[in-house]
Amino acid sequence: MKKVLLEMEDQKNSYEQKAKESLQKVLEEKMSTEQQLQSTQRSLVLAEQKCEEWRSQYEALKEDWRNLGTQHRELESQLHVLQSKLQGADSRDLQMNQALRLLENEHQELQAKIEHLQGDRDLYSSDTQHLQDQLKRSEEEKLALVAKVQQLQSLLQNKSLQLQEQEKLLTKKGQQIYFHKL
Repeated sequence: MKKVLLEMEDQKNSYEQKAKESLQKVLEEKMSTEQQLQSTQRSLVLAEQKCEEWRSQYEALKEDWRNLGTQHRELESQLHVLQSKLQGADSRDLQMNQALRLLENEHQELQAKIEHLQGDRDLYSSDTQHLQDQLKRSEEEKLALVAKVQQLQSLLQNKSLQLQEQEKLLTKKGQQIYFHKL
């Protein structure tokens, strides 16, 4: 009888040791998963901030683009007015020729401004496209990080459930061994 009790005690100790090791492993996995989750959440926050920065820059460039378009239309309108004046001035005398020269100078200045604005418009168009591409990449990164956070949360929840089940099982086995001794 004493030998059987000793064997049962050895089995109980062996089972408890294995259970402790298993429990320790699950706890380590849970901690590792929680660290991964925190790291991923920090990355998500940074990605969202970056995305917001790009969105803000994109909106500012869009507003600049609209302003340049308005200026361009105004200058084109002025250019058309000047061209109409030039057509009527060809038939006038020397005084009109002087006025024509003045108008031609204004025309050249406006044309230079238009070319300058067109260059700016092309530059802003390129920048806008670049920002749109970066915004799209940021959105894709954000979606990937959200999916990873959800996956890690699910993994963490599963590990917690496993841990609870093992604790219940340990409690139940411990009670059974205790009652068998009695």
